[in-house]
Amino acid sequence: MEEKTHHHHHSTNKHIPSSKSRTPLLHKPYHHHVQTNPPPFLLHPSSHQNLNLVASNLPSSYYYYYYCYFYSQFHNSLPPPPPPHLLPLSPPLPPLLPLPPPHSMTRFHKSLPVSQVVERKQQHQQKKKIQVSNNKVSGSIAIEEAALVVAKRPDFGGQDGSVIYLLANHFLVKFDSSQRIYHYNVEISPQPSKEIARMIKQKLVETDRNSFSGVVPAFDGRQNIYSPVEFQGDRLEFFVNLPIPSCKAVMNYGDLREKQPQKKIEKLFRVNMKLVSKFDGKEQRKEGEDWAPLPPEYIHALDVILRENPMEKCTSIGRSFYSSSMGGSKEIGGGAVGLRGFFQSLRHTQQGLALNMDLSITAFHESIGVIAYLQKRLEFLTDLPRNKGRELSLEEKREVEKALKNIRVFVCHRETVQRYRVYGLTEEITENIWFPDREGKYLRLMSYFKDHYGYEIQFKNLPCLQISRARPCYLPMELCMICEGQKFLGKLSDDQAAKIMKMGCQKPNERKAIIDKVMTGSVGPSSGNQTREFNLEVSREMTLLKGRILQPPKLKLDRPRNLKESKVFKGTRIERWALMSIGGSSDQKSTIPKFINELTQKCEHLGVFLSKNTLSSTFFEPSHILNNISLLESKLKEIQRAASNNLQLIICVMEKKHKGYGDLKRISETRIGVVTQCCLYPNITKLSSQFVSNLALKINAKIGGSMTELYNSIPSHIPRLLRPDEPVIFMGADVTHPHPFDDCSPSVAAVVGSINWPEANRYVSRMRSQTHRQEIIQDLDLMVKELLDDFYKAVKKLPNRIIFFRDGVSETQFKKVLQEELQSIKTACSKFQDYNPSITFAVVQKRHHTRLFRCDPDHENIPPGTVVDTVITHPKEFDFYLCSHLGVKGTSRPTHYHILWDENEFTSDELQRLVYNLCYTFVRCTKPISIVPPAYYAHLAAYRGRLYIERSSESNGGSMSPSSVSRVGPPKTIPLPKLSDNVKNLMFYC
Repeated sequence: MEEKTHHHHHSTNKHIPSSKSRTPLLHKPYHHHVQTNPPPFLLHPSSHQNLNLVASNLPSSYYYYYYCYFYSQFHNSLPPPPPPHLLPLSPPLPPLLPLPPPHSMTRFHKSLPVSQVVERKQQHQQKKKIQVSNNKVSGSIAIEEAALVVAKRPDFGGQDGSVIYLLANHFLVKFDSSQRIYHYNVEISPQPSKEIARMIKQKLVETDRNSFSGVVPAFDGRQNIYSPVEFQGDRLEFFVNLPIPSCKAVMNYGDLREKQPQKKIEKLFRVNMKLVSKFDGKEQRKEGEDWAPLPPEYIHALDVILRENPMEKCTSIGRSFYSSSMGGSKEIGGGAVGLRGFFQSLRHTQQGLALNMDLSITAFHESIGVIAYLQKRLEFLTDLPRNKGRELSLEEKREVEKALKNIRVFVCHRETVQRYRVYGLTEEITENIWFPDREGKYLRLMSYFKDHYGYEIQFKNLPCLQISRARPCYLPMELCMICEGQKFLGKLSDDQAAKIMKMGCQKPNERKAIIDKVMTGSVGPSSGNQTREFNLEVSREMTLLKGRILQPPKLKLDRPRNLKESKVFKGTRIERWALMSIGGSSDQKSTIPKFINELTQKCEHLGVFLSKNTLSSTFFEPSHILNNISLLESKLKEIQRAASNNLQLIICVMEKKHKGYGDLKRISETRIGVVTQCCLYPNITKLSSQFVSNLALKINAKIGGSMTELYNSIPSHIPRLLRPDEPVIFMGADVTHPHPFDDCSPSVAAVVGSINWPEANRYVSRMRSQTHRQEIIQDLDLMVKELLDDFYKAVKKLPNRIIFFRDGVSETQFKKVLQEELQSIKTACSKFQDYNPSITFAVVQKRHHTRLFRCDPDHENIPPGTVVDTVITHPKEFDFYLCSHLGVKGTSRPTHYHILWDENEFTSDELQRLVYNLCYTFVRCTKPISIVPPAYYAHLAAYRGRLYIERSSESNGGSMSPSSVSRVGPPKTIPLPKLSDNVKNLMFYC
């Protein structure tokens, strides 16, 4: 192994790595997969005719051996083939494929540069089908790329660390794989909501049991029904007359107070069912495989079956279920209420199929009148019921439309079961709206409601809700009420988010008790009839397993328990800085001198030099400067000029959080070229020691310092693979997307890379905007190329190995991300002559629902360094859970690392140790963090890029009127502004 590694890193001519690696390389030519898909012979064209004549008499083994012989002419690795009569007999072969052009043979040469391999692969993708004309065979043969295979686990799991016994919130699911499941497609017209659809299914089962062969099938509420037995016919048709309760509301001076059930309205539905497939759960292993996942359709069917009972009793949002009956319902302000629920999902694990069950908290819209909702949601409308003649300014109207768009409402001036989705607001106020009736005669909206419903509209100066894009359909706000069970749309305020987090912040023993209660309670997945109908058994006990606690690394400056005794390992010198005050009362402004004194003293104590005097007197500005971009930019330029264009830092003290924060950051980092550190007056007035220390650490990190460094360098922890003289680059990547109902803002991708070795604690970043909601990083090759350039400038060498951590990828996207982004990384490497580093590509997942609990009944979280790579992990692929941080509040969530590609051939122990040690190197923290730093930095950088475009996307993409948003083609991507040379190599995003 040592000889192989030495050759790989010191050879002047990089070669395509050997096929002994656990996973096939992206640029590996076809001859590595001859057993499954032999490529065409490498023969001279003149020999085609003779070969075709004897092709039918050649056995398949000779076909393979003949290929190996001609391949050996380039590699001198095999003897010539034996005569045909010495080979075993086999069925005749089809005519042989024609010879590729002579120049294409160069792809088998050992010293072929990666760039040529990539180029030829790209050319090959454009010519996937080759017409076989020389052999007079009609049709075409598709030549596919060698499929990328996700990395397999290199061993039986790690061995390092002390053993700890744990419980995981995975519940084993036992099933009969021979149990047949019948899948029926369902069409209901007119199309009902999911609630009504379930009521229709329930009535059918109760009134026409014979048609369903006496069983209760499972229904997903949309188009799929699954049954353990076949129905009486492959096609069934029913007509269901369903009484649906309508609602009306009590009005109090135009404000809806409460809804009251009224009489039920009969509605007729037509139901058609058609059998589409039959399947079971038997594994479909390929030759040579010792494990195969269950068929996807079988997993989906089991998922629907286990969701049947909770769907009947709870509100379903994605894979979670919520109900006020579970307790924990709480108003969180702004027209929202927090509800407690649970999440459930089926997972393939080493112990078999398991149900992952966890506590879930989310925010819902309050089911109240639209006027009352706006009064709670928007501060500037708190007086709306008392000021019914109030009109909205253009900006206020935009905010109202943003708050109401896509919310479902029902009307209360008539009895109806219909629900409407708010599309936008009318241009005109209610008083000025006229509309055509069926005969084309124009009617005044206010007169229409008074004549037909005897109701006089109160809020005549407000716009109406528009509930259709295609045709005019207007509803006065005061006659509309928000439907129940709607997840809160848009972004929660800081106060709302804090209350939601507090609701979900249970101690480990409390969270475990809630999960256990769901599993044994009436809303649990195994409490209904479906599990018995389909011969399923779900364990009610959490999974018991053995974890390991890794030893923490020793640091050059061992961290004390608190910041009061801390010192940074590498402190910076900040001699040219300024302070800018934005807003604030006179009392607050008077605290500035004391704040400066405390901050400089704390910096000195930590080992950071911050000059005790700013370059000039404090710049006091009014709050409205943040609303005026040009004025803000001119003021920042003025501060820069006062420092002779040589400013290192601006500390901005703000009265309160403001949307202009994004403009301040964008202008400072792209136009002015200076790093900023913002803080709030309420915090500097209290001036706690913890706050000042955290502020000093952030400033030190942004200007180029670091909190700590490993006592023993990274190579000493993994001597088998890593060496001090063979540099390694750590990269992180993430993509942020706009909020769910923003249909035009671009996504933002960020990639970061380390620029020092063996310390590996300083990073530079690259950010790009890209197509709306595109998860694959589009310009990854360009960004990686730039990061490699920066690494070369800093270290004077290109890295021998690339360790790439990709954040924010779901399991359904693994193969697509691996195929496209790994290719981009290799394309970037091919831009350098004779450069072919070993690459490890790992996905980092924080948004999952696996939780680990101690077996002993205490209230503590699992300790830092807890790692699990057995029982609940993937049956064959290389993944593990690592809890690297100390959970102070709530229940610790371990980070899931899934290695998709590993040319470096890490063992489980080596990679787990590397990731855990890196978690101690975060530049502005005194303790290990919960996620590997490159992925965290990429997340911070992507969020900074989002800030740059957020204000402009709000103004350009804001839906002022339904007609203002173009639906033709994808939205145009807004490019990110270019970073200033003064800050682009700093960690300004920390």
